[in-house]
Amino acid sequence: MAAESNPKALTRRPVLLNKIEGSQDVVNMAAIIPKEDGVISVSEDRTIRVWIKRDSGQYWPSVYHSMTSHQNRVTMALFILEMEWLLSTGQDKSFTWHCSESGRRLGSHRTSAWASCLQFDIETRHAFIGDYSGQVTILKLEQDNCSVVTTFKGHSGSITALCWDPVQRTLFSGSSDHSIIMWDIGGRKGTAIELQGHNDKVQSLCYAHHTRQLISCGADGGIVVWNMDVKRQETPDWLDSDSCQKCDQPFFWNFKQMWDSKKIGLRQHHCRKCGKALCGKCSSKRSSIPLMGFEFEVRVCDSCYESITDEDRAPTATFHDSKHHVVHMHFDLTRGWLLTSGNDRVIKLWDMTPVVS
Repeated sequence: MAAESNPKALTRRPVLLNKIEGSQDVVNMAAIIPKEDGVISVSEDRTIRVWIKRDSGQYWPSVYHSMTSHQNRVTMALFILEMEWLLSTGQDKSFTWHCSESGRRLGSHRTSAWASCLQFDIETRHAFIGDYSGQVTILKLEQDNCSVVTTFKGHSGSITALCWDPVQRTLFSGSSDHSIIMWDIGGRKGTAIELQGHNDKVQSLCYAHHTRQLISCGADGGIVVWNMDVKRQETPDWLDSDSCQKCDQPFFWNFKQMWDSKKIGLRQHHCRKCGKALCGKCSSKRSSIPLMGFEFEVRVCDSCYESITDEDRAPTATFHDSKHHVVHMHFDLTRGWLLTSGNDRVIKLWDMTPVVS
C-alpha cells in the first residue's frame, strides 16, 4: 500500500506592520475598518476616534466623537450593520443598544456586575454579555426590548473576553483566571472545553473559522494561536475524598483516620488528567496535556503520567510576544491582519497570513 503523505501545517506568525500612537488615554477596544486603511478606536475617556492612513504611511485621527450612553468606562462596542444597531457595555453595569442612523437609544439591560465584554449573533439576535462576577448572560434582543435567555458560569475569575463563532455555534470566553473555555452553544450537549496557555489574564479573543484557529491575547503580552481543528477532551471534575485515592493516606482534615492510623494528615492535590484526589507523593509528576487544553506542564498522578505518550504531548498552540500589555484585539479575516491595542496607548497592526511550517 502506498505511503500516505501528510501536508505541512499552516501556522500564523505575527509580523508587525504598523504602530498607531497618539491616543490621550488607554484604548479599550479598536477595530480595523473593512476594505479601508483605517482603524476605529474607543478610549477609556469614552471617546471614539477614526484613524486614516496618510501618504506618509502613518495613521492620523480624522474623526472624533464622545460616547454619552454610559456613565462610566465603555468596555465594548459593536456595530451591527444588518440591523443598523450600535451595542455597548460599560462599567456602569449596563448594556445598551442604539440606532446607528438616528442615534436613538432603543433599549438597555442592567447587569449584576460590571459588564466587561460583548458578542452578538445576527441570525438569532442573541447578545452574549460577560461580566466581572464571572457570569455570561444571553439576551434575546428585539427592536426596543430584550429578554434573558439563560446565564452560566465556569470561570473562577471575571470574564475578560468573549468570541462567538456563528458557523460552529460556539462561544469562547477568556478570564482573569488565565483560562479560556469553549462553550458548545449550538450543539446543546453542554460541552465545555478548557484551554490553558497564558500566565496572566486573557484580554481578548478572536476566531478564524476558515482555518479553525483561535487567537488569544493576554496581559502578559502573549499572542497564542490555538489549533481548534483537533479532537479536544473535556477536563474531568475534581473528585472529593478524605484520603488519597491511591495510597489511602488521610488528608489533614480527616481527624478520625489520622487518629486511628497515628499518621499526620497530608495536603490534597488533584490529577489534571483523571481528576482523582491524591497526596503530593502520588501526584509528583508533571506533564503537558495539549488535547485537554494544558499547553504548560500540570500535576498528574503516576499512572496517568505513564499513559501519556510523546504524541499526546505534541503542542496544539503556538506562542508569540506582542511586546505590550494587550487590552483588546481585532482580526480582519479578509486581509489576515490582527490589531492589538495596549495600556501603553499604542495600537499595533500585525500580518497574520498563514505560512507553511
